[in-house]
Amino acid sequence: MFKKITFYLLLTLGLSAQSYAQTQLQEPAQEIAKHQTTPLTVGITEVPPFVMQADDGSWEGISIDLWQDIANSLGVEFEYQPMKFSALLDAVENSQIDVAVGALTMTADRDTRFDFTHPFYQTGLSIAVPEVPKHDLLASFKAFVSWQFLSVVLGLAGLLLAAGFLLWLAEHRKNPEQFGGTAAQGIGASFWWAAVTMTTVGYGDKAPTSFAGRLIGLVWMFAGMIVVASFTAAITASLTVNNLRTGIEGLSDLPGKTVATIADTASQRFLEEEHLRYQTYPDLTSAMASVVKGETDAIVYDRALLQYRNLHQEQPLSILSGVFAQQLYALALPEGSPLRAEISQQILRITEDNNWSNVRATYLGKEQ
Repeated sequence: MFKKITFYLLLTLGLSAQSYAQTQLQEPAQEIAKHQTTPLTVGITEVPPFVMQADDGSWEGISIDLWQDIANSLGVEFEYQPMKFSALLDAVENSQIDVAVGALTMTADRDTRFDFTHPFYQTGLSIAVPEVPKHDLLASFKAFVSWQFLSVVLGLAGLLLAAGFLLWLAEHRKNPEQFGGTAAQGIGASFWWAAVTMTTVGYGDKAPTSFAGRLIGLVWMFAGMIVVASFTAAITASLTVNNLRTGIEGLSDLPGKTVATIADTASQRFLEEEHLRYQTYPDLTSAMASVVKGETDAIVYDRALLQYRNLHQEQPLSILSGVFAQQLYALALPEGSPLRAEISQQILRITEDNNWSNVRATYLGKEQ
């Protein structure tokens, strides 16, 4: 009997505590709505897939869905105020808006200008380069007439000429039947001998007979194997680099390249800290277009934004695997805003719910 009484007592206390906690969470939200006299001004910048304007003029996206859920829970009225990204940061710093909603990266510098809520999305920077053309006969032809390819061929011809000339010096008097005639004829025959010997074809139509000539031939046979291997590697590298166009396969390849990015963003600060040469653009579309046109070699920007925008590009880029400089997205409020604690609490509630993964999948797909 005593155990039953104890059980019901604990159950009652637990339910009371839960009810009290829920009441405590609801009271601040109700207080915010109760004392609201004017709609909140919510500054937004179009950054797909976080903030986008639909054909009917309404706003949608990951950040928009998040904010509307928060506003509904708090019972507050609001109105969107679209603006450019740089103006958005100034507006929240100067308390011209109540909340900034978008894809705002949390940084130490920005934290001195305004307050951040709890983060709602984790991402990082990635590199995008021109996409390698597939089955392009014109591109293949251009690769074979490129300076890299021609320089390798000229270098090989020079080696053949040098080996042939040495053999001609040793053979043209002692073996005039094969390497005689005029200097041009003799050197031409020696050049032919050097080529067939290097490739191990060895037709046998010409062969040195003197001691010096045979010694040169023996050395050239072994040297030819090295030359052929080096020539093959050089040609492969030349064609590969030409196909890659930029030769960028990772972060370590960026020094010496011109990198596109967006002005006043975390990606720009990263490039500055790494002392990399970069060119800023007002938006992601123009930055990606600069890579397609060849004005820049690559773009460094938030991976999620690159992936979404790349899906809608007429000429998509190739986004390299790997993420660096991890970043967190959050909402921004004027310093000391009374809304910060409640909005942060709502963000925790939303992001811990299973439905949050469905919201992200709606805009970014299942692969995160």
